[in-house]
Amino acid sequence: MPGNFCNECGHDNPIGARFCASCGHQLQMVEDLHTEGFDPVHVGEADSSGPHGVEGELVVTAGHRAGTRCGFSGDLVTVGRHPKSDVFLDDITVSRRHVELARTPTGYLARDTGSLNGTYVNGERIDGELPLTNGDELQVGKFKMLYLMTSMGA
Repeated sequence: MPGNFCNECGHDNPIGARFCASCGHQLQMVEDLHTEGFDPVHVGEADSSGPHGVEGELVVTAGHRAGTRCGFSGDLVTVGRHPKSDVFLDDITVSRRHVELARTPTGYLARDTGSLNGTYVNGERIDGELPLTNGDELQVGKFKMLYLMTSMGA
């Protein structure tokens, strides 16, 4: 089965990727493929084995696959265009390593990792890091996502 090789650098990319994970060059699409960046999960399916029992969920409200839910847990959640990101957003407006969500005792905080287009919380560009609260709108590139805290342990 042929790979999805970049014409610029020759990197073998995952099938369906629109941009090279190595150099960022736009890949030629052989056929019309839809981005499948999120693996939908339902509330309560995320791993709650973290030290604080905090789980979160991002619900896409604008951008490709609006309405899709992505549950997460863990001390560090990566969001970006890199195929190995915990939340993979395959669009040129998203940096490869765009933002990190870091666990704190009270929830998660968003930390922009030097992305070109910036990270926005409730319409305001964040500088450094910002604690997230239940119901915040997180914007990464053209994607707008609702941050929901699904549980919090003692």
